[in-house]
Amino acid sequence: MPQNKAPRIELQETLERNILHGLSVEWDHALWVLDEPERKKMKKPLLSLRDMGRKLGSWSKEKNEISLSRKHVLNCPWDDTREILVHEMAHQYADQVLHAGDERPHGPRFRKACLCLRADPSASGHVRTLHERLQDDPRDRHDRHLVRIKKLMSLAESRNRHEAEAAMAKAHDLMNKYNLQLLAQRRSQDYFSVFVGKPALRHFRESYYIANLLQDYYFVQGLWVSAHVLEKGKMGRVLEISGTRRNIKIASYVYDFVNRYINAQWQAYMRGKKLNRHRKSDFSVGLVEGFSGKLACHQNAQNAHTSPGTRALVKFEDPHLGKYMAHRYPHTRSFSRKTVNHDTGILEDGIKIGEKMVISKGIVHEDSSGSSHTPKLLTTP
Repeated sequence: MPQNKAPRIELQETLERNILHGLSVEWDHALWVLDEPERKKMKKPLLSLRDMGRKLGSWSKEKNEISLSRKHVLNCPWDDTREILVHEMAHQYADQVLHAGDERPHGPRFRKACLCLRADPSASGHVRTLHERLQDDPRDRHDRHLVRIKKLMSLAESRNRHEAEAAMAKAHDLMNKYNLQLLAQRRSQDYFSVFVGKPALRHFRESYYIANLLQDYYFVQGLWVSAHVLEKGKMGRVLEISGTRRNIKIASYVYDFVNRYINAQWQAYMRGKKLNRHRKSDFSVGLVEGFSGKLACHQNAQNAHTSPGTRALVKFEDPHLGKYMAHRYPHTRSFSRKTVNHDTGILEDGIKIGEKMVISKGIVHEDSSGSSHTPKLLTTP
């Protein structure tokens, strides 16, 4: 045991140094939403990891230091950690830019700072993390639409293909109806933004197709945002989806399901063949296109049996979510990917397999800590 102790300590120290470097880079990047005069007033703080009990983070005006909970940072996804960092930056902004003085810690100037930095005013202290807040809400257990969606997703596990297809189609119809009803009420919802997948220096083609799938059919908005890649020590990008808590949970579930389905089908498809990673992208893109095409056909069939007014609503975007996105990301730009050569035969094989894919409840999800568990899509009593 003693012989193994030193390497473990050294490994953790290296990890913590990498994390602190990442926090430093994220601190710099978080300032981009501020005007230049305000950015200049923000002094680069000392950054530290500390044992803080239940507290997630703290700001020290006297030391010009932001501290984050070591336990939290080592065990939670990076978007959780980044949210706490920006929350503490809001405390710093309140002191160094707005000169909050003796104002209470979460007073008016702090709330203004949160607005300027796009920080969550409740994301620190003794409260739950971002992903904890996304977990089950007691109200879900009494929401008949959500309970019904969960039951339909369970039915979609049926070995009878026609029964499974029918259950998934009904689940999507119910999701559409549910979101259109919320839209018709014309009232703002609580919106969240979370990472799906991991930050990386590059993403394969299929990742962009999956992003479009979520945005087109699962009532979320997606954006590729800058995020620190811990393993590489550099800033990369990650897909961040935004929407209501319930839609975020469903879209995240679908993201995990599609990726695991792709990996399983690819392993079966390439058995006995010598195919490189580019061909996996051909196969994966085809699979996502095949599944998207199936959803589009079903939606078109449903629209043919509805009134023109209802069909118009299907294409209507949530204006409140649009305002949320415009505030969270005031400066965005689009980019295009170069056309790449692909194997038409493999792409078409992927499309055929994608047309048979059925989203169902019960996949195994591996979280950022590497542990596997079955995610809770929706819960019933």
